[in-house]
Amino acid sequence: MTSRPNIKELSKSQRGLTLSQSGFTLVEIAIVLVIIGLLLGGVLKGQELITSAKVRALNDKVSGTTAAWFAFQDRFRAKPGDYGNATSTIAAAGLENGDNDGTIDTDAERGDVWTHLALAGMISGNFDSGTVGNDAYNCATTSCLDNGFGAGMNISFNALGGTGNSNELLTGYLISSTILAELDRKIDDGLPTTGDMRLGLVGTGWLTADRDACLNATPTPSEYQTLTPSENCAAVVRNF
Repeated sequence: MTSRPNIKELSKSQRGLTLSQSGFTLVEIAIVLVIIGLLLGGVLKGQELITSAKVRALNDKVSGTTAAWFAFQDRFRAKPGDYGNATSTIAAAGLENGDNDGTIDTDAERGDVWTHLALAGMISGNFDSGTVGNDAYNCATTSCLDNGFGAGMNISFNALGGTGNSNELLTGYLISSTILAELDRKIDDGLPTTGDMRLGLVGTGWLTADRDACLNATPTPSEYQTLTPSENCAAVVRNF
């Protein structure tokens, strides 16, 4: 059996050839690093595009709801859910009347908001007029408009997004703090505790620990938590 030659027994040229084949050249390493950089850049760009798409989708939900809300008032001179003549004026099965006091302040009215809007042709969808709590961030999508993340949006007369009661749009929960931060920059001041769009106060379906994970309270003023983003956040848009 032929034995494997010891490197010491090889000629100088053979040893040089053997040693030169034992590692990568600088050019090869540089090429590998460039490929890795391109791959990482592609991944990060892909994530950025996905986030941007989600922000646009949520923005469309909020702006579409806002437009439908005011279009309903222009047509019927009343707020959806609160409209006292819905059953006779809109004349569609499944409608219920509100009390015409200008506020969405009962469980029934909060559930009727989306039914009134849909049957009046302001939004698309089928809703069951189910009762909805005043601070519910987890409204079922069978009763409320889906926020695109699996939870229903809720319109309620409350102070979950500022001082003093107002008809507010609760975005529903299960939204990334990164997405809310970007949306806030688009439509308001970009800060979670000021302006017409704010990180909501806790309520049904959304706990204190969840809210704390969405907020970076270290700087002044506070910021949305985007360094370690939470995927279970919710916001409130005021003055509906």
